[in-house]
Amino acid sequence: MKFIRWFLGRLILTINFLTPPRAVERDPGTQKAIDAKTAKMSLYQFEACPFCVKVRRHFKRQALNIEVRDAKNNAVFKDELTQKGGKHQVPCLRIEDEQKNVKWLYESKDIITYLHTELGLT
Repeated sequence: MKFIRWFLGRLILTINFLTPPRAVERDPGTQKAIDAKTAKMSLYQFEACPFCVKVRRHFKRQALNIEVRDAKNNAVFKDELTQKGGKHQVPCLRIEDEQKNVKWLYESKDIITYLHTELGLT
């Protein structure tokens, strides 16, 4: 079973590498405003997780500059996700607002929907 997971993970990463999405082009002012909104966001993820790949591809397609944190190989990020987020599940988007309140959002579909709603993406 471990080999199958490893193999499928490598297959997903290979396909992702061979078929990168094109980033949307925005005027500099609009992009700067979106970058300001995403500056306090972080994605906790595993490199070969298919749902994480889906979210990362969405970031690239929408030209979103969101920090990506490896919660599998980095013990600090794994502990943050588990202790502060409540569970060791990826993908997870950490969202910090202006008042320093932190929200942890799980599920790839929910993350993408949230980004479209909050950032006004098309």
